[in-house]
Amino acid sequence: MSGNEQKYIDEAFETNWIAPLGKNVDEFEKEVAKYNGATGAAAMSSGTAAIHIALELLDVRQGDIVFCSSLTFVASANPILYLGGEPVFIDSEYETWNMSPVALTRAMEEAQEKGKLPKAVVIVNLYGQSAKMDELMAICNSYRVPVIEDAAESLGSYYKGKNSGTFGKFGIYSFNGNKIITTSGGGMLVSDDVGKVERARFLATQAREKARHYQHQSVGYNYRMSNILAGIGRAQLEVLDDRVKARRAVFARYEKALGGIDGISFMPELAGTYSNRWLTAMELNPEIVGVTPNELMDAFEAENIEARPVWKPLHMQPLFKGCKFYPHADDDIVSERLFARGICLPSGSNMTLKEQERVIQVISDRLS
Repeated sequence: MSGNEQKYIDEAFETNWIAPLGKNVDEFEKEVAKYNGATGAAAMSSGTAAIHIALELLDVRQGDIVFCSSLTFVASANPILYLGGEPVFIDSEYETWNMSPVALTRAMEEAQEKGKLPKAVVIVNLYGQSAKMDELMAICNSYRVPVIEDAAESLGSYYKGKNSGTFGKFGIYSFNGNKIITTSGGGMLVSDDVGKVERARFLATQAREKARHYQHQSVGYNYRMSNILAGIGRAQLEVLDDRVKARRAVFARYEKALGGIDGISFMPELAGTYSNRWLTAMELNPEIVGVTPNELMDAFEAENIEARPVWKPLHMQPLFKGCKFYPHADDDIVSERLFARGICLPSGSNMTLKEQERVIQVISDRLS
């Protein structure tokens, strides 16, 4: 916590506005939009809810195809299933670990040949690193397919001077407890289409029509953020840039200590981009270092240190068995390689130098 959250929480209590509306909600939306240079924003109960609403606004229905990054958390794709859509997964590439323009091009070409282009493409910015948005947006625009930019992990990141989450028709942020700033649970949908943002708020408030009685003619959802949580978010947003600097410093220390070891590499930062380094992700080559990622994570666990594998690609998940997947190349499935070799190291904004040295020492001892 930043220390300023209580001020906004107290204000909500004093004014007796603790429901999913109030000054904090309104101001948090304005402040997020201003920070990112977006025209409008709608505060939601989660990033997943925001993706769901974005897909709803793009009229995704039963049987519609939606392309989605494969190397991501399941929340990026679950909302496709909520609406009866069919997810098609796109592989990563090495320079960002995000959606491969090569694989996306092949998927679009095949979809056009079949006469069934996707209703949307969900592009994820993994661990704070922006995808190759110039190339990916050019592909999607050439087929007139709208983009939902899943920036749940990349608030505070930039791509060629422009804020992450502001490239597609809709951008999505998450304020879950583990994100770079948190409201304990919550999310935000941003867009330059003010009409769509208003529609998002309407759908997220049970689609209640403007009438004295309770009138409903559209399916709605209970997805709005509470005034209490929005107050926490306002205080958190005030220290976002400090949190980004702290995470980048954690990454830099790891890279300096371990980057010179043969067989160890870190998630790259594409030229012209600025990652918030939400998590420090490391790739380990067992053939060179003689240790598997699981063995290293066992060593961490023995020292009461938590580390996690890189996300398991969605095309490998039982939930999505049978879904179409487009690899980066027929003989090179990048997301599977990263899953097999990747480890997310402890990366908290309040991590002390002593704590980080302890993590580095465990790695050094296990590799020696």
